[in-house]
Amino acid sequence: MSTTIQDVARHAGVSVSTVSNVLNGRTDRMRPETLARVQAAIAALQFRPSKLAQQLKTGQTPLLGLLVPSLTNPMYGYMAREIEAYAQQQYGYRLLIGSTYRDRQKEQAFFDDLLAHGVRRVIVISSLADERHFESAVERGMAVVSYDRGATPGKRSRVWHVMPDNFEAARLATRHLVERGHRRLAFATVAGMTMSRSAKIDGFHAAAEEAGLRGEAEVLDGGALDEYGDAMIAEVGRATAQRLAAMDPRPTGVVALNDLMAIGLMAGLREAGLEVPRDISVVGMDGIYLGALSNPALSTVQLPVPEMTRAMVDRAMQPEAPNDTTQIDQVFAPERLVQRESVAAPPARQRAAKATNDEEKTAP
Repeated sequence: MSTTIQDVARHAGVSVSTVSNVLNGRTDRMRPETLARVQAAIAALQFRPSKLAQQLKTGQTPLLGLLVPSLTNPMYGYMAREIEAYAQQQYGYRLLIGSTYRDRQKEQAFFDDLLAHGVRRVIVISSLADERHFESAVERGMAVVSYDRGATPGKRSRVWHVMPDNFEAARLATRHLVERGHRRLAFATVAGMTMSRSAKIDGFHAAAEEAGLRGEAEVLDGGALDEYGDAMIAEVGRATAQRLAAMDPRPTGVVALNDLMAIGLMAGLREAGLEVPRDISVVGMDGIYLGALSNPALSTVQLPVPEMTRAMVDRAMQPEAPNDTTQIDQVFAPERLVQRESVAAPPARQRAAKATNDEEKTAP
């Protein structure tokens, strides 16, 4: 038979309400010796409070919901790990995860299920243009944090928004190619426009225009994700490589939508008989660990994932939802550009440098 709160109270010689106060952290006015007796009784009887009883009392359960497009994308797995560790350490909450594949109906169904099971706090990685179902969940008592998209301009919202500066990340990646001498540029993306993709394309164009290369900067729209599934974005990159290889003139520097697409792009270029970075340089965005293991190791724009995930959890734990659009956007700048082996000077410069070196070697 399991130990009850009444057993603890009898063992400690106190009332049930005193034990309840200890369990719920209400000990400010409690005498130290009383607190010590209750804690000793809890330890001696190995008492564990009933989670079900707590949920029935409060209508809530200490679980944080996390909805992602697909956990097979290492970026979302990395974020989930950081969210779970911080939520548990800082707030005593555990994580409940679901994959939505960027489908509004699936997101709505998850909201309904989470609410029905007493989950009142959720982080959503979606980037869908329409977030009215988020607002509906808030009205039903849920704290909602939306990652990777901002509030709709001019509209009031009770949803928290946390996002990376996608514009600046793409501009930083593009500038890196320009600084290495690339004059023909491409941005490899997927079909369908979300807020984050649009911001990245704008950042790509801005950097190209700053360098006087707007006419030499092209957006390559790969296959639709519903053709491959969100988990298979690397395959979109692989398919895009075939188009890239056939272009004439061919871009010498490519910015990929994210690291996973960049890795697929490099695999596709190898299959087309091209070498990275000898023939084409590639830069990703995110900073997933697979980038360092790819061949060649991927240059990328590192996002500040630990800082962003902590901000999302803190927002989800706020006692009140925001009520003004001026309060709700928290934007994080890219952490840094990680330079590895996938970027070099364009082929023409490489040939010129080799010719110069050869002349120097043969000079008397």
